[in-house]
Amino acid sequence: MLSWLPETPVQFPDLDQALDDPEGLLAAGGALTPDWLMAAYRRGIFPWFSEGQPILWWSPSPRMVLFPEEIRIHRSLAKRLRNAGFHVSIDQAFDSVIQQCANSRKDREGTWITEEMANAYQQLHRLGQAHSVEVWHSDRLVGGLYGVALGHVFFGESMFSQARDASKVALVHLCHHMQRQGSGMIDCQMHTAHLARLGARDIARTAFINYLEQYIDTSTNLFSRTLAKNVTSRSQE
Repeated sequence: MLSWLPETPVQFPDLDQALDDPEGLLAAGGALTPDWLMAAYRRGIFPWFSEGQPILWWSPSPRMVLFPEEIRIHRSLAKRLRNAGFHVSIDQAFDSVIQQCANSRKDREGTWITEEMANAYQQLHRLGQAHSVEVWHSDRLVGGLYGVALGHVFFGESMFSQARDASKVALVHLCHHMQRQGSGMIDCQMHTAHLARLGARDIARTAFINYLEQYIDTSTNLFSRTLAKNVTSRSQE
């Protein structure tokens, strides 16, 4: 039976109460405030719902994750990294990235990145918890991704591409950045063949929670404001 959450207090049911159909649906209600969102991510829960629906919270099993050192850079992508003329930045255009992610999904099948969701993650960004990776060609934003960082876990939310492989370039640079910071784990949430080809794999919910406990409880963070505001690199990196 689905749990319905009041706006206060911030409290989620046990993960073993997640439904089998639809897979991983845990609860509805609550709020999209920073307190709710950060409590959710710390427990391996994320919001996902469409316009007109209540806030829905999910914790699927299996869970798709990508360990940065396992990123697969195929020959065509390696060539793109060397020769496409991209440059990459971090946290230079968060609002634009989230808007482009919403627009790209809306063009295909409608988007779950509603104005309410975008506002919630923009607030997390202002608090230093949500981050973006941007891919540029000349001065034009052509790709990127955004998500939430806790300790050495990056909870990926969405990505977009307006140039061939631009979103892959963003993901490769995120992996390289995490490796420089001591690695960790990228939460990809749901299985996709696209991410599997890049090295992501499915793990059980219990294993995912164990990794969270290992990587979130650290004294360092993948992103600091000083680092995030100054990272920019050529795509050949």
